[in-house]
Amino acid sequence: QLQLVESGGGLVQPGGSLRLSCAASGFTLDRYAIGWFRQAPGKEREGVSCISPSSDNTLYVDSVKGRATMSRDNGKNTVYLQMNSLKPEDTAVYYCAATLLYCVDFMESWYDYWGRGTQVSVYS
Repeated sequence: QLQLVESGGGLVQPGGSLRLSCAASGFTLDRYAIGWFRQAPGKEREGVSCISPSSDNTLYVDSVKGRATMSRDNGKNTVYLQMNSLKPEDTAVYYCAATLLYCVDFMESWYDYWGRGTQVSVYS
């Protein structure tokens, strides 16, 4: 069964950090660009970041630039999103997704596989 599983979410105070993980099973990630998306309550899902298969290209939405770093370990079949200086507006369910295409404009329709999400809650 092909699936992505997110982990690492939780409750954190403003200014804190979290590292989200996205692990694949049933297929290998090394040919896929991986995106992180998030959906806050009452809002549409938005793209957060994306990393190319070889890690030579990363893309971040403006609201997380300078606070987020995406990385991958193809040997572990896992991708990571390090989030620092978290803000209440970062509160959302975070999803990872895999595409054989490119990290461009967070086109959700390009992504073939999606995880079920991990909750990130930022409040004091």
